[in-house]
Amino acid sequence: MTTETHRVFNQVPDLADYNLFETDPGLRAALARLGGEWHADALAAYGARLGEPEVQHWAANANRLTPELHTHSRTGERIDSVTFQPDWHALLGLLRGQQLQALPFAQPRAGAWAARTAGYFLQAQVEAGSLCPITMTFASIPVLRKEPALFGDLEPRLFAREHDARDVPWRDKASIMVGMGMTEKQGGSDVRANTTVALAVRGDGRGAEYALTGHKWFFSAPMCDAHLVVARMGAEDGPISCFFVPRFRDDGSKNPILIQRLKDKLGNRSNSSSEVEFRDATGILIGEEGRGIPTIIEMATNTRLDCVIGSSALLRAGLVQAVHHARHRMAFGRRLADQPLMRNVLADLALESEAATLLMMALADAFERADTDPLAAAWKRVLTPAAKFWICKRALEATGEAMEVWGGNGYVEEGPMARLYREAPVNSIWEGSGNIMCLDVLRALQRNPEDGARILQDLARLSNGNPAVRAELASLQAMLREAPDQLEAGARRFAQGLVLTAQAALMIAHADAESAAQFVASRLGRQHGRVFGTLDADPATLQRVVERAYPA
Repeated sequence: MTTETHRVFNQVPDLADYNLFETDPGLRAALARLGGEWHADALAAYGARLGEPEVQHWAANANRLTPELHTHSRTGERIDSVTFQPDWHALLGLLRGQQLQALPFAQPRAGAWAARTAGYFLQAQVEAGSLCPITMTFASIPVLRKEPALFGDLEPRLFAREHDARDVPWRDKASIMVGMGMTEKQGGSDVRANTTVALAVRGDGRGAEYALTGHKWFFSAPMCDAHLVVARMGAEDGPISCFFVPRFRDDGSKNPILIQRLKDKLGNRSNSSSEVEFRDATGILIGEEGRGIPTIIEMATNTRLDCVIGSSALLRAGLVQAVHHARHRMAFGRRLADQPLMRNVLADLALESEAATLLMMALADAFERADTDPLAAAWKRVLTPAAKFWICKRALEATGEAMEVWGGNGYVEEGPMARLYREAPVNSIWEGSGNIMCLDVLRALQRNPEDGARILQDLARLSNGNPAVRAELASLQAMLREAPDQLEAGARRFAQGLVLTAQAALMIAHADAESAAQFVASRLGRQHGRVFGTLDADPATLQRVVERAYPA
């Protein structure tokens, strides 16, 4: 056939060969403000690498060629192995090379938490599934280092900068990853409903050996070298404790952790999540007997921060992809980016992304200082679950809006938008869904009543007396005086108001004054923002907001 029926034109080129760090002025400014400037050159190099087509190809492949479970060898032995294609391991190699599984612990200096958060934020814009084992490894370190005998062997492998993909005993590896096992089918978020039982085998107290029997409905990720697992001591009604459960026993034999199946998930497809059974699996007691839930919650608190970072990254990725598309796509005789209503949508997405980034970095700084600063500790305890609730939900809405900017092309799996959209729900669900987060906010305030006053006073200081912020602070204070049942019923409204007020205060303190004014007016003044593109501003203002967020 020689007849041509159409020409290919007005199609948007792939967003590639750009530097994710250098093109994010808000992130760079926050890093410098919080003491992480010493890591800026490394992040600039990392941002350039992540923007290369090769890495983007790895990300697409890792989600298209998903993990495969092999329960038995050819000759019938139980092996319970999950195989990944090479691009998954290449992505993990990038993460380990940046030491994102351990940086603040391996390099304890001012700004280390901000530096690690910025690096994690950059890779989360490119591929999300590979972050799961990195997050859990990172979160396990504060728990494991309380066990000096065990941690002495674990530390060099946890801090290592290389990725060791071999499925061999952890003592034989250069680097390891640690996962977690809490959820059971009958309990979900209610860990106290767990029935897995641990029976004493050798020793007594911390470091003693136990045999675990039971199941976990979500076990992430099964190819980690060990997991922190909660189980009941001695019987199904015994006290819950926490155990270090390796994939292999010390004699080199496989620990009987039987992978029943891999979960067929909506998103996060590059990562393997599984359902497992323990059949007298060897576990080492971590922490005090009967204190398994507080022990594992310490790990969960750090993973919740990563949920905030990951969802903030999705907001940023959706924004950048939408702006890139709008700057290249023509419709009705002019570029989408030059059309007033589209410009309003893009500016609104830019405000949402910047506010999330500022809160994410403020939380990272709070985690760094929480042990010595009561205000930082209050931010960590109260605003971490509040931010996880709100930012993760906003990522759901914003990725859908960014997909809509692309039109039908955004709905096609060949492009990046469908994967961004499928990734968005997981952070809202993992480590406690929305209601759990909002109730945790209230519980944190009840346990430490002075935290509320500290935070509200700090937001008043940051906002420099802004009237809209003052009004919201008064509303939050009034809610805290409500009867317990009424306050619980309004927990989502309280958490939403707290986060929006915190974001508004941070924007006033650290963002461009014009962008801060638009955020405050839309989120607090008129309670817009539920549908993007409803800003009240002239076209020139909106254009400046977009250009500041992602310079052309």
